[in-house]
Amino acid sequence: MTEFLPHSEIEALSAWALDECLRGGASGADVLYSEGEGSGLSLKDGEVEECVSGAAAGIGVRTIMSDGRQGIAYGNSLDKMSVRKIVEWSVANCKKSEPDEGVSLYSGELVTDPAIACEDERISRVAPQDRMKYCKEMTDIAKSADKRIISVRGASWHDGWGASFYCTTTGLAGWDRGSSANCAVTVLAQQGAATEIGGYGIESRLFDELDINETASLAVKKTVAYLGSSLMKTGTYTLVIEPETAASLIDVIGDLFCAPEIHKGRSLMKDKLGSIVASPCVSLVDDGRIPWKAGTGCWDDEGFPTGRTVLIKDGIASSYLYNLQYASKDGVKSTGNACRGMSTLPDVGTTNLILEPGRETQEALVSNVKDGLFITELMGMHTIDPVSGDFSIGAKGVRIENGAFTHAVSGVTIASNLMDFIQQIVSVGSDLKFFGPVAAPTLVVEDVVIAGE
Repeated sequence: MTEFLPHSEIEALSAWALDECLRGGASGADVLYSEGEGSGLSLKDGEVEECVSGAAAGIGVRTIMSDGRQGIAYGNSLDKMSVRKIVEWSVANCKKSEPDEGVSLYSGELVTDPAIACEDERISRVAPQDRMKYCKEMTDIAKSADKRIISVRGASWHDGWGASFYCTTTGLAGWDRGSSANCAVTVLAQQGAATEIGGYGIESRLFDELDINETASLAVKKTVAYLGSSLMKTGTYTLVIEPETAASLIDVIGDLFCAPEIHKGRSLMKDKLGSIVASPCVSLVDDGRIPWKAGTGCWDDEGFPTGRTVLIKDGIASSYLYNLQYASKDGVKSTGNACRGMSTLPDVGTTNLILEPGRETQEALVSNVKDGLFITELMGMHTIDPVSGDFSIGAKGVRIENGAFTHAVSGVTIASNLMDFIQQIVSVGSDLKFFGPVAAPTLVVEDVVIAGE
């Protein structure tokens, strides 16, 4: 294990840096220190393709002037001479920046909660031989799962931990720590002249949630399902969107509620609070306090306590997400959604984004569809226009006819408007599942035009 500076030395160095910021002319400052280790292994057809391991530590200093000017500087050298240079650069950058409204430091307390767990010691104890074992097992499972698998292009395992210390001139000071790991399998399948490449992966803070058997099996299942896939006729259909794909859609929607995007006119949710923006069966929540989830923490990157914010309730837009600056601009309280790194100023981002589930199973939802498509992949989500909501994206899935799956479909396109699309959601499944910091169940969307043959 890499030897980092003792925590007591980091705390003393950070406090000294804050004093230096004030002596340099800043009216306020904060320090963000980060350290961590990570390792990973990837096999291609059983042979080592990548084996990496690394550790890093660094410190970032942000200075603030009373008129809202901000400056930031960072570095990886942790001696006093180097940190003094970082402080000097931060103050210089601050003095050269433009004043901005609402910039401040949190003056409350760093609230800790033992129930909000983020570190699994079993992940921190994973050894090189364990990674090799996991990757070989995933390779063997994938190879034997289906005779049409001709290559296991990747079987990988990555794990790591990180710790950070945050302190401010308003008196905040505290440590945060977490760990996570992920495993993934990518396979190449062939049937006659048809080939298909695909895979599956999972990420978690809990070691016991990393099921290598399920990962390899699903990678194979998802890939061979599209061998011999075909187009479907252009027309209007009912879509059933499986949870992982639905989560990618929800992730896009969540970003539209971030206050900076609203203020800069880059979101179609601008001026929509209190208005109907989605189907009545849609309720969307941001919650940074769910134990063991990827977006969980006791406080955000400004030290403000995280919380639960309802973005959409029964189809009605209810709230935006804020950090201190944008909360001040709108005359509201921060929602605890500040995000930043050592080298960046505070912004606003989602924590754990959850589309609340309904009551019906996926099987029941599919059985009620007479003419539709079960969507397992949407391609080009990043091209959705956040202002107009217009999009045209590729899709893959399985044809649904009279409540039953018939044949695999690929090469089709869905063109719509995001606001219209989420208002056409008619059912939400009970099968809520997390994919990183985003959770979604199965969705049913009616009257969607699919362009095929």
